[in-house]
Amino acid sequence: MSFSITDPSPRQKAVAGTLVILYALVTMLPLIWIVSTGFKTSSDAIAYPPKIAFEPSLEGYVNLFTAQTRQTPEYLAENPPQTWYEEIVHDKGMVIAGPSRFGERFLNSVIIGFGSTFLSVFLGTLAAYAFSRYRIPLKDDLLFFILSTRMMPPIAVAIPIFLMFRSLGLSDTHLGMILLYTAVNLSLSVWLLKGFIDEIPREYEEAALIDGYTRFQAFRKVVLPQAATGIAATAIFCLIFSWNEYAFAVLLTSGTAQTAPPFIPTIIGVGGQDWPAVAAGATLFLLPVMVFTILLRKHLLRGITFGAVRK
Repeated sequence: MSFSITDPSPRQKAVAGTLVILYALVTMLPLIWIVSTGFKTSSDAIAYPPKIAFEPSLEGYVNLFTAQTRQTPEYLAENPPQTWYEEIVHDKGMVIAGPSRFGERFLNSVIIGFGSTFLSVFLGTLAAYAFSRYRIPLKDDLLFFILSTRMMPPIAVAIPIFLMFRSLGLSDTHLGMILLYTAVNLSLSVWLLKGFIDEIPREYEEAALIDGYTRFQAFRKVVLPQAATGIAATAIFCLIFSWNEYAFAVLLTSGTAQTAPPFIPTIIGVGGQDWPAVAAGATLFLLPVMVFTILLRKHLLRGITFGAVRK
């Protein structure tokens, strides 16, 4: 019977697999609880002890997407519900007054999140290529300065940014938030992409230049395709920050450009916080970045481990 000291035994594999499954269950429990709360009624959501088994309801999603007003029993009797979601609202003695503003806030998150991610990756790729391929005076100092902007807590610059945005007319605008998130993400983008571009041999570009390519053509046709993995991984990290950012969104937006994170906790129902609607909004808010991350998960893994192995 052969035995390898490098390969794990079947027992070790079983123990490792069990630990991984347990860890996955523990980490996914809050997510499962949020998703399930979105399908509870208001009374089930605040029940004590918490209800594990409950009758599913779409009340939270209806409350999330509609604005409602209370009406008299006589008015409700004269105007019976015409649709299933009107019936849910009707049973609470309410009528739908119109759509809520969640759709607008969600669209703002998409515009600002993906817009700032595109700019961060675009500018970061150009800057990273320059730092990787050219002799720049005080290059190490400049790179450290770029990285140091990431070390500073956002609250330290919140008031100066607020005053600057107000004087420039950028408060509560999509452009202002995109520029701000781009500036914050740029340091991460430059450092990640520089590591990827450093791994691409210079000989490839030199061969392209000998064949008659310009420097830009060599960059576009040789470097960019090989750096695609790094660009995808960097885009994921930048999007996660822009999508989840809360502090600047609360301080600098209030209506036109407000994103979903500051809006979701303010959803109020009858008698207090509407927890099913909050959970429904959180569930829908998770989906785009989760799908984006799953589609590029292979690139994300390489982005986390880049530079660990050198030839």
